Amino acid sequence: MSRSLIAVVGLLMLASCGGGYKAPPRNLDDACSIADERPKYMRAFKRTEKRWGVPVHVQMATIHQESRFRADARTPFQYTLGVIPMGRMSSAYGYSQALDGTWDEYREKTGNRRAKRDRINDATDFMGWYMNQTKTRNGIALTDARNQYLAYHEGHAGYARGSYNSKTWLVAVANRVDKRSKIYEVQLRSCR
Repeated sequence: MSRSLIAVVGLLMLASCGGGYKAPPRNLDDACSIADERPKYMRAFKRTEKRWGVPVHVQMATIHQESRFRADARTPFQYTLGVIPMGRMSSAYGYSQALDGTWDEYREKTGNRRAKRDRINDATDFMGWYMNQTKTRNGIALTDARNQYLAYHEGHAGYARGSYNSKTWLVAVANRVDKRSKIYEVQLRSCR
């Protein structure tokens, strides 16, 4: 084999190993497993907790619900007549499933103009910023995963109007986020 072919094969093998974290961690039910597999995630969660006061377990439970820890998560396509694609259900994208307009507002207000929704550091910082807005506008404690999730999903004005009350499915989802948050909290205490 020629040296250049060996170099190209070696380079391709090396490139395939280090492309970042597009795929989610293997065991999403175990916070310690996530922490072991993705130390970068834990650094991002802790940095956000320090800056914005949102506990790690609340961030993790929200990201689990929104994207299942997929960096490139998107909403599904909508179809007309069951076959003609009409675009995605919303502009939500990335770990935090932030909408275009809300993401733009975050970047403007925080000065983090280069932030990207598919980077865990930026996604967690966005969540900390947004949940702090929720605390200010709606009076929801940063430790209250259930109501923080409802406001995250419905928006601040929607939460204030109680729009979630007519959505039993959403209340059930928020309850699951709260339960997962509590499970993650207990798990994180044992693995730190």
